[in-house]
Amino acid sequence: MIFPLEIEQQIEKKVPFPVKLEIFEGPLDLLLYLIKKNEIDIYDIPIALITRQYLEYIQLMQKLDLDLASEFILMASNLIRIKIKLLLPRDENEEPEEDPREELIVALLEYRKYKEAAQTLQRREEEEKVFYPRSDFSFIESKDRVEFLREANLFDLLVAFKKVLDNQPKVTSHTINFQKVDLEERIQYILDFLADKDKISFEELFADNPVRLILVVTFMAILELIRIREIRIMQRGHFSRIFIYRNKKG
Repeated sequence: MIFPLEIEQQIEKKVPFPVKLEIFEGPLDLLLYLIKKNEIDIYDIPIALITRQYLEYIQLMQKLDLDLASEFILMASNLIRIKIKLLLPRDENEEPEEDPREELIVALLEYRKYKEAAQTLQRREEEEKVFYPRSDFSFIESKDRVEFLREANLFDLLVAFKKVLDNQPKVTSHTINFQKVDLEERIQYILDFLADKDKISFEELFADNPVRLILVVTFMAILELIRIREIRIMQRGHFSRIFIYRNKKG
């Protein structure tokens, strides 16, 4: 167990884990996401659990052919290294070594500090928008109410998509059937689905065809529509249900 006071004293030290402050910041962002999702104490990370889940999402990103930065792979190797160190037997006669998780925890705390500061500034900006509204104000206006929502990020989408895949029935045997899957066709399918609706849930888009390949292409279509700003992906809070809205023109 690493004690919080000892960690806080080391926050100012240089650590070998990268810290970025971008929209999808990188491996530390994914680790913090998993820690929060599993309700884990950041000072006592169960490294085996986090490593397994982290690798699952790395594999999913690779399958989806997402642009996976090298630091994600580097973090995976660091997690495996830490896991191995924790599993190695220790000689009782030797002086106790420092916890191999320590550098990672220092980096996560430093990263979280700046991330929370950025979120505080964003909340203040949204509060100001109530009094000084602009066209990009983050609320969704439906027929009978106004919903204040947050923009879902890439990790939110990956978690939701992994749940869709996990909920598909396991196929032990199957007949090979080459089915044509067209990205543009799935894009149009999503737009048509949204044509006469205020919003749709993320899961609804995968209900028409359970074929795994079509599920993957549908997910890629969602990412493409986000990229060209045709849709918005919103949720009420972290880990809550994701909804898809069509961006209004003009």
